[in-house]
Amino acid sequence: MKLLLANPNTTQAVTDRMAEVARVAASRGTEIVAVTGQVGAPYIATRAEAAVAARETMELMANHAPGCDAAIVAAFADPGLGGAKELLDIQVVGLAEAAMLMACMLGRRFSIVTFATARGPWYREAVEYHLLTSRLASIRCLDAPFQDIAHVRAELEALLVQLCVRVVREDEADVIILGGGPLAGLAGRVKHLVPVPLVDCVAAAVRQAEALVALAPRKASERTFRRRAAKPITGVSPALARLFGRE
Repeated sequence: MKLLLANPNTTQAVTDRMAEVARVAASRGTEIVAVTGQVGAPYIATRAEAAVAARETMELMANHAPGCDAAIVAAFADPGLGGAKELLDIQVVGLAEAAMLMACMLGRRFSIVTFATARGPWYREAVEYHLLTSRLASIRCLDAPFQDIAHVRAELEALLVQLCVRVVREDEADVIILGGGPLAGLAGRVKHLVPVPLVDCVAAAVRQAEALVALAPRKASERTFRRRAAKPITGVSPALARLFGRE
């Protein structure tokens, strides 16, 4: 099995971190193909940055998904997920999508904890997109400076653990999702310090992508993710133009 891990931000170190976690989570024999965006922000924190990232997601999918069995949008809040599901023949999973669905299996109400305050409104819209608002206990964003997005996990680890403990007590969350690719791997490191399950979004996405490939369901393409009539599109890579040109 071959899974595409497509990170639409431009920080290679974040991709490397996610790829490391993905390979640990993956089953024996699963190959992880990790690619990084070339256009956009070093990390995605706002709606505007997410809009640029959605375009980059489509480019990464078009150019690297051929030969893969499933693909993962490797940015929390899933920029470009719906479009990728429309255009690709393989199953596509988002980090936020996978994490929230996993959290719903572990408890009734989940909270999302992340490291940048700007992410709050965008993350809430991602929850609404997936129709899971009724299961959301809270979105908590750590208001603390950090030096390097590639090392934010280590820089803010203690503060993030403290925030998770507060969320359990104050928001009555049954499960906590650590939101954001730069936090990949943190859940496993600190799970003994938080009294509820922690969900690692990268590990959840890998396992759910593997399950979809193994189950081989028909793609949900007749309504929500239906491919529309072919039309020409300009200013994109030849690979992406070909996807838009297919009936």
